Amino acid sequence: MDLGGCWLLEVDIRKFFDTLDHAHLRELLRQRVRDGVLLRLIDKWLSAGVLEGLELTYPEAGTPQGGVISPLLANVYLHYVLARVVRGGGEATTQGSRLPGTLRGRLRHGFACEADARRVLDVLPKRFGKYGLTIHPDKTRLVPFVRPPYRPAAAGSASAPAPGSFDFLGFTHFWSRSKQGSWVVKRATADSRFHRAFKAIADWCRLNRHLPIGEQHQTLWQKLRGHFAYYGVIGNLRCLQRFRYQVLRVWQKWLSRRRRRGRWPWARFNEFLRRLPLPYPPSRVSPCVVNL
Repeated sequence: MDLGGCWLLEVDIRKFFDTLDHAHLRELLRQRVRDGVLLRLIDKWLSAGVLEGLELTYPEAGTPQGGVISPLLANVYLHYVLARVVRGGGEATTQGSRLPGTLRGRLRHGFACEADARRVLDVLPKRFGKYGLTIHPDKTRLVPFVRPPYRPAAAGSASAPAPGSFDFLGFTHFWSRSKQGSWVVKRATADSRFHRAFKAIADWCRLNRHLPIGEQHQTLWQKLRGHFAYYGVIGNLRCLQRFRYQVLRVWQKWLSRRRRRGRWPWARFNEFLRRLPLPYPPSRVSPCVVNL
């Protein structure tokens, strides 16, 4: 927010975990890892076979799906690939510093200059292709995440385009006004994560409606507390309240299926919740600092 926003690149890599090149990965690991035992252990992970049904195959590329080592190897691989993209193969520089000969502006989590972002976007397909990766053109986009002007443009003058939004770590980040009237970056639960979490609880209520109500209440309490603990950031209270209401609604629905006399009326269900309440979103949510 101190920089006034930035230009962001959202890049989608086609079948990344299936196409990761083993030779390039081994070369990148040897630049930092000197322990031969650890390198041989990683080689065993990469060369392990994949059992699909009754067929055992040994893929020549990619990392084991679901393996605990896969996210770590993916981060190592992309760290070097992206560093060479934005720095032209040069050495890494201090975060936030100017990159001579490659970029004009500062680079943190985004680009300070639109020209730098478009230059990197142009070279990404070729650079990624050298490492055996393919970018999905329809899912890769440039997001102008720049702070809006403090005052609206005058009538008849050219107004700046509205800033875009992006999803990261389960949150949708967007510019909005604070209570004091200044522009700040706010976060809300991403729609995809909201629906995925709600569907998981709805399926659990449907499959476990035969359990004693006390056990159902204890499990739902834990699920809501976990959801609130992760998504409880400043500005996201409305999404948390909506999520709790949807959980109450679906729980009432499947509890009503246990009764032969039809649905529980909301008046009776609310009386039931006074005896077995579910947690509310925290009134004071934790701050989530995003450096742009």
